[in-house]
Amino acid sequence: MLTIKRLDIQDARVLIAGAREKAEVIGVPMCIAITDEGGNLIAFERMDGGKVTSSIIAIDKSYTASGAKKATHEYGVASQPGSPAYGIGSAIGGRLMVVGGGLPVIVEGEVVGGIGVSSGTPDQDRAVAQAGIDAFLATL
Repeated sequence: MLTIKRLDIQDARVLIAGAREKAEVIGVPMCIAITDEGGNLIAFERMDGGKVTSSIIAIDKSYTASGAKKATHEYGVASQPGSPAYGIGSAIGGRLMVVGGGLPVIVEGEVVGGIGVSSGTPDQDRAVAQAGIDAFLATL
């Protein structure tokens, strides 16, 4: 039998609130998705003005970060021509994201979920995702 740590809806709300606050500071309305450790969606918010096309991207960034237990920007480097994971972006029905903005949420060395953010540049998305994680970790 396994004992699994995972995010719950209250955790997801804290992650989204922290991310939203950073998005407001930088002036970029974002789509923010939270998944559990297996990549299942827990919560999602599209801020007023967040790109409609970024909804699925944010969800898939979170899915990738939690399910693969790796930040999406790390796949970006590894998936370039000549790199060991070239073409991986087409894996799992095209859901595996290789653009920055998806981060695993790690507690006590275990991935308990993921956060995916989209609508800005990859660096903006990543900063907003990190702000969500920072807000969440501050509550532990």
